Amino acid sequence: MSKEYENFIDDILLDYIESHSTEEPSLLYDLKRQTYLRTMMPRMISGNIQGQFLRLFVKALKAERVLEIGTFTGYATICFAESLSGTGKIFTIDINEELEPFVRSYFEKSGFQNKIIYKIGDASEIIPQLNEKWDLVFLDADKENNLKYYELFFEQVKPGGFIFVDNVLWNNKVFYKEHNDKITTKVREFNQYIQQDSRVENVLLPIRDGLMMIRKKEIAF
Repeated sequence: MSKEYENFIDDILLDYIESHSTEEPSLLYDLKRQTYLRTMMPRMISGNIQGQFLRLFVKALKAERVLEIGTFTGYATICFAESLSGTGKIFTIDINEELEPFVRSYFEKSGFQNKIIYKIGDASEIIPQLNEKWDLVFLDADKENNLKYYELFFEQVKPGGFIFVDNVLWNNKVFYKEHNDKITTKVREFNQYIQQDSRVENVLLPIRDGLMMIRKKEIAF
């Protein structure tokens, strides 16, 4: 099958998925558009399908405390905030201070700014300072540090709580041995670590660039 044909099938599949999923809210559509206009790597945005999945999952879980590592322009953050209960909070961390005014403006437009605790800085320094127990963690930051962040927040995840890790397929590089660059190697190593971690159960979902769904067991074996 030619690459062009594969891309054609992918486009058809995405169009069908989009047309059979809840419509993207106008604010998030505008945020996505502005992200593509203003940032160097707009593909980092979660987008409607992943955003809807996370939003519905948080509603089903009835989560009250969510940690997000890697805010970018705040698309997933708003999806989480919209789904939280009245007393729920999402703590979101990003190292890019240049995007802060842009991101905060959309948090305010969303009307959920009171549910969002937005922190700028090094996640490895901020995570230990957060005195919370997490119902859900969404890890979508610098991929080479996935395992470092995972171990930093793991004890704060409630038994039975969930962790989602984005980009675990890494442009499908992870299953081709010829791709041995640093980030691909680190993503592979992280995926294997999760597969062997007896403290959790997990499933890798083919959503966008791969989404690892991890549940912390109530009792570690």
